[in-house]
Amino acid sequence: MERRTVLTLMGASAAAMALTACAQQEEGNDIVDIAAGSPDFSTLVAAIQAAGLEETLRGPGPFTVFAPVNSAFDALPAGTLESLLLPENRDQLANILTYHVVPGAITSDQILGQRLQVATVQGQSVDVNGIVGKFGSGVRVNDANVISADIIATNGVIHAIDQVLLPS
Repeated sequence: MERRTVLTLMGASAAAMALTACAQQEEGNDIVDIAAGSPDFSTLVAAIQAAGLEETLRGPGPFTVFAPVNSAFDALPAGTLESLLLPENRDQLANILTYHVVPGAITSDQILGQRLQVATVQGQSVDVNGIVGKFGSGVRVNDANVISADIIATNGVIHAIDQVLLPS
């Protein structure tokens, strides 16, 4: 009987430790943490920090972030990124970055087969196109392709895109 009790207690302790570990992992997986954990988003994370948006994007959300990968920032005209990262251009950078953020958690399955104008946190709308085209399926945001969809965070969802979206 004692052996059975000890085994039961050991099993319960192991289960509790596993649940605690999972809960701790979940707590850290907000949008900023996920982006910071990926080498593909290092430029985006630097821009989020320079724009003073880190605390907001760690908030409860939910948010959908159309996240440009590093190569998208590299494709900007020479000197553009460096200029935007300067402290005196913080408002302009925040304006561009909030154009990449939509209130709510929108996954690709909610978009496929539809074309929608979606309001961004910045105030303008983006054209989200999930209609299957002649070259196959996929989702586009304005002229950017979603290259990795549905990266789920505790406070929303990230969709990696291949271009930086610029508001008009």
